[in-house]
Amino acid sequence: MLTKRIIPCLDIKNGRTVKGVNFVDLRDAGDPVELADIYSKAGADELVFLDISATEERRKTLANLVLCVAEKVNIPFTVGGGIASIEDVDILLQNGADKVSINSSAVKNPQLINDLAAKFGSQCITVAIDAKQIDAEWKVHLVGGKVPTEINLFDWAKEVEKRGAGEILFTSMDNDGTKDGFANKALAKLSEELNIPIIASGGAGNMQHFVDTFKEGKADAALAASVFHFKEIEIKDLKEELRSNEIPVRL
Repeated sequence: MLTKRIIPCLDIKNGRTVKGVNFVDLRDAGDPVELADIYSKAGADELVFLDISATEERRKTLANLVLCVAEKVNIPFTVGGGIASIEDVDILLQNGADKVSINSSAVKNPQLINDLAAKFGSQCITVAIDAKQIDAEWKVHLVGGKVPTEINLFDWAKEVEKRGAGEILFTSMDNDGTKDGFANKALAKLSEELNIPIIASGGAGNMQHFVDTFKEGKADAALAASVFHFKEIEIKDLKEELRSNEIPVRL
């Protein structure tokens, strides 16, 4: 059985790690290079680094910061934010990223998924999907959750898989930062309908929430930010709790 992954997320704005609630009210959470080093040594399975304002401000992910983070870690490292071309991905991979995450650019130009998967391999391509429930239907949102669309989460996820994405990072905007738990019903549906790994994001508040998203949400990995940044949960303790609940993890 494949082990479940624990993934701290470094949301970056102006070179600092930040964290908000429901994608707004951001507060400083520390230096991303220092945090990356800490998480790598603490037993994180992977890291995700998202330059959350790159798309909104129409600029490229900070490749030099990516390089600094990559030099500190010895675990797989995914980078996202403002990626819209093969050239963008090439630069990030050269600077030390193992994978890239695309979101708004994939919705605006779905062929980009095909092109990146063909050039770099599906294992390098994560498609992030931010969605919230509107009239009981999950709708995809763009540009850091600021731009709603009429696109259905599950329809888009299936298309993403067909186009060659290696995994999906699904963030429930309704759950993000609330610490009330992950969107496990939506996650379970994604896992049932797709064959690629699903990363759960949005809502982690305690260790039971991670247990629940692996058991009820059928997630392959769980991503969180503030509970790790502000030392509310230690990764070692979390993995021991998961192991005690018969969830396979790498200790």
